[in-house]
Amino acid sequence: MKKFFIVSLAALLCAQTVAARQKPAQKPDAKASKQQPAPPRQQRPAPPLSSPDLSDYGIQIAPDPRLIVMMTALDAAGWDPTPEGAKPSVFRELLRKDQTALDPLLAKRMRDFYERNALKGDAFTPADQAARYVSLAYTLGQPPVFDAPARSDDLPGGVLDVLDFAPLLREFYKQSGMDGRLNAYVGMHRAVGDKLRAPAIEMARSVLSYLNTRPETIVTERVSVGDAAKNAKKKNEKKLTVEHERRFRIVPDLLAAPGAINLRAVGDDYYAVVPADVELSRSEARRAYIQFVVDPLVARYNRDVAARRLDVKLLLEKEHERKGRDLTPDVFLSVARSIAAAADARMGESARLRSLQIETSERLQSAADAAARDAALKESKEQQSAIEDSTTAQLADAYERGAVLSFYFAEQLKDLEGSGFDIANFIAPMVADFKAERELKRPAEFAAAVERVREARRRALEARSKSSPADARRDALLKALSDVDDLLRVRNYSEAETRLVALKNEYREEPRVYFALGQAASISAQDAFDETLQSERLNAALGHFRQAILFASPETDSAILLRAHLASGRILAHFERRDEAAKEFDAVIAASAPTDRIHQEALAEKKKLGGQK
Repeated sequence: MKKFFIVSLAALLCAQTVAARQKPAQKPDAKASKQQPAPPRQQRPAPPLSSPDLSDYGIQIAPDPRLIVMMTALDAAGWDPTPEGAKPSVFRELLRKDQTALDPLLAKRMRDFYERNALKGDAFTPADQAARYVSLAYTLGQPPVFDAPARSDDLPGGVLDVLDFAPLLREFYKQSGMDGRLNAYVGMHRAVGDKLRAPAIEMARSVLSYLNTRPETIVTERVSVGDAAKNAKKKNEKKLTVEHERRFRIVPDLLAAPGAINLRAVGDDYYAVVPADVELSRSEARRAYIQFVVDPLVARYNRDVAARRLDVKLLLEKEHERKGRDLTPDVFLSVARSIAAAADARMGESARLRSLQIETSERLQSAADAAARDAALKESKEQQSAIEDSTTAQLADAYERGAVLSFYFAEQLKDLEGSGFDIANFIAPMVADFKAERELKRPAEFAAAVERVREARRRALEARSKSSPADARRDALLKALSDVDDLLRVRNYSEAETRLVALKNEYREEPRVYFALGQAASISAQDAFDETLQSERLNAALGHFRQAILFASPETDSAILLRAHLASGRILAHFERRDEAAKEFDAVIAASAPTDRIHQEALAEKKKLGGQK
């Protein structure tokens, strides 16, 4: 039976840890210096961080047909994560149109099963309700068979509760027409996954650069050959060295609850299930990848962690008594989650503080007098305090969910930032040095900061609820354009164009609408095999981009203005109208800072032109 490990990052819940397969390292002196080197890794040399190959980071991006069918069936069973008052996502609308002919009796049986087994209580979110079914999907075989596992305590937590949904899933697949539409659905998910490639590489580079380490992508283990039970003596038991890969598999899910990112680890493969609009570098996906990198490091030092078992258990027991919340008793899992939570929090805080520093510096340089400088410094200090409170609240949430060393490791990592040393060198000394009595004081220390963050969020919600009609109209436009982006992701160009034409009639001088029309025409041109049709679509896109430039204000729509000039230049370059293309790129270069990405893109595009004609 496979061993399964589940981390629901949407709810920050964990079930059980992956069994460590590496040979345990020798325990160092508890008072060893943090400069003590770690033993060499048993894996192939890692590529440089500049590598453009996802596999070099241990990452693979691909849809999973099992998950697509499961989430489609779950929607038919009545699960709906759409916020109250909001419209369903465009993919969910498309899916429901496809399911209108579903057998009503089958749909009722599925709804009855879902309602009967739903988690009870207002505290459970739509992501919580779906989590067990996502776990079930990863225990099943691929369609059309969907082989189900035998009932066993080795199954992920919660799967036994919904295991009897598997026969309904098979019946749904056969009767709903999913077998004929699945390839199209997989293609839509793959299109979303293709757009995640560059962000995934950027996210992985930032994590590995911060930890100054490399992912362990090769696992080496010794396995018994033949029937070991027949060997009278263990010394006669034959062993074989086997290598296999570890992978962090990003799985796009167009039906996921908004913002819900879940990690499923099956053996040595980690599956990060992400919604379509996820920002990998700013979401729980980053923490999931950190977990993928950190877990084998903690497993390597399992003896050092085991030596602190009693202290970690004491912290878990005290937190359980304080909050009355069930926490994992696995000390290895708690340590690994604490390191991941600490690294994620420190990375986020460092990035926000760097941005604040740059913004403050610019404000000080442009300040007209001492009063303006004082105001800028005061506001900067307030924002810095808010950022630090936010980090504290993030670490507090991790602490309360079982990562009871998250504050401790955050402090240790802060001291290591910029040192250039691999975090693997410091796992053992850090684990050896923490003091349980110090960590028990954390809840009293973080309570005030957590309350300040809650109050700030409450005020922000109140402010949003008092928005003006103009704000509501703007929000409606942005939501409609977001829906169009979703349609373009799944290559539903006709529906995207229909919605954009309607928006153009409603928002006649809105540059965002014309820019979106240009994007839709430009993207659809890429899929056109006929050169005449491709040319027509590119010319239409060029016209829309020019309309966006016409209506865009440099003061309020500068980003749209620059992107429209850049897009126009690329189309003109494609048509070999080089002088016109150069003017578009020059407009971007003149209106942007040399450090801006769009400035650099325009320079690169102009360089490609060579000699203009």
